[in-house]
Amino acid sequence: MSLALVQSRALLGLAAPPVTVEVHLANGLPSFTLVGLADVEVKEARERVRSALTNAGLEFPHNKRITVNLAPADLPKDSGRFDLPIALGILAASGQIDGARLDGWEFAGELSLSGQLRPVRGALATALALATQGAAGATPQMVLPPGSAEEAALVPGARVHRARHLLDVVRQFLPQAADAAPQPDDDGWALLQPAAAGTAAPSGPDLADVKGQAGARRALEIAAAGSHGLLLVGPPGSGKSMLAQRFAGLLPPMSVEQALESAAVASLAGRFEPARWMQRPTAAPHHSASAVALVGGGSPPRPGEISLAHHGVLFLDEFPEFARSALEALREPLESGHITIARAARRAEFPARFQLVAAMNPCPCGFFGARQRACRCSPDQVTRYQARLSGPLLDRIDLHVEVPALPPDELLAAPPGEASGAVRERVAAAHGRALARQGKANQALAGQEIDRAAQLDEAARTLLQAAATRLGWSARSTHRALKVARTIADLACSGPVQAAHVAEAVQYRRVLREAHA
Repeated sequence: MSLALVQSRALLGLAAPPVTVEVHLANGLPSFTLVGLADVEVKEARERVRSALTNAGLEFPHNKRITVNLAPADLPKDSGRFDLPIALGILAASGQIDGARLDGWEFAGELSLSGQLRPVRGALATALALATQGAAGATPQMVLPPGSAEEAALVPGARVHRARHLLDVVRQFLPQAADAAPQPDDDGWALLQPAAAGTAAPSGPDLADVKGQAGARRALEIAAAGSHGLLLVGPPGSGKSMLAQRFAGLLPPMSVEQALESAAVASLAGRFEPARWMQRPTAAPHHSASAVALVGGGSPPRPGEISLAHHGVLFLDEFPEFARSALEALREPLESGHITIARAARRAEFPARFQLVAAMNPCPCGFFGARQRACRCSPDQVTRYQARLSGPLLDRIDLHVEVPALPPDELLAAPPGEASGAVRERVAAAHGRALARQGKANQALAGQEIDRAAQLDEAARTLLQAAATRLGWSARSTHRALKVARTIADLACSGPVQAAHVAEAVQYRRVLREAHA
């Protein structure tokens, strides 16, 4: 048979559209042509496949005209993931393996010159696409290299085989073994068992390390319970970074669906770590990061830090030092929970449901309003520094919290704070009440859902109206304060939102310049 078809998948954002690798061998001048909108690294597969087949002791058809088509032709293809299906297509077209037995299988893997299989990025996204396809019929079996196979096996229902070498794959599809069941070759070929669903114990620093700062600790608990954004303002050394680094340990456990979404984005960027499975990610880019690094971009489009923090924490230290364009690019994802990267040739959408935790000094020298040291900044310098954060961006951050510096005597005499585990239990309970009531976190409420979930009593409604009028809040600020009050009520195990809950929420919506004037 001079024509063979092998199934694989491309990557387009988090989508994994199917690709059919068509290989045709014909008489004529020897050549190796690869078509189908292939990127440079895909076209280089010709040399990798040729060397891998030869060094593995297999026959490469040097005297044939080889044509490889990656269909559909208008779908961009990149990376070395098509090396393995191209090699199998050549072997099937030349009769060295049984091409008919390749039906119901999908392959991806980069080949070394010796025939060893190397990992490819996006294995989780590919497995998720296969699982979605399998919901309507039989789920195809998948062959992946070590590292990638373990990622894909995390998807419930996935049938993933791990192969270490090209020969391990070839042995499963030899013509003479058509009637026999494939035999595993020690550790070279293995069917991976689906990962057991469970909850990973949070790792990282403990909140007990933070002494004092009762107000900031309370704000962290509220933010974790309701998935609210948080801005910490205080002088250098007051503990802003310590608090932010311990925030992820307070968040409620991830569901399997959330863990798969988060891990799929990390896999797409080549940053998935099996040891971090079921743990919420924390992304902390340097303040020199560009807008593209934060929200994603490039060609092909790659996820940015906000997507890598999906269902986790995005910590931006030295908040006003980020480029204005980078900060303003956060406005839409903070509202929508996703980011769309549109380019002339490609368009990709990535999830970005992250919790923003930002930290900043109140002025350039950092000591405006501090008791320990005098501020050297003029009022105009303070105003310009704080004006780097636009009103619309601050409007989208639910909690604005001052973190004062502790005097040395209080710092040394203070006992250890409450541990993260105790706070996490209260957070999980409050989060569970929100899910039971509305099926989502309080921060994700929109429109009429806010009114139905809040259940304001008359005193609370009057207080909120008076605060919004006096402080000149926008409709967004009013709704965000109401959602924070709903979270405070959940922490207090209260059904309706009461005036005390609104009063606490109002103090977290102070405008930054007014708070430090």
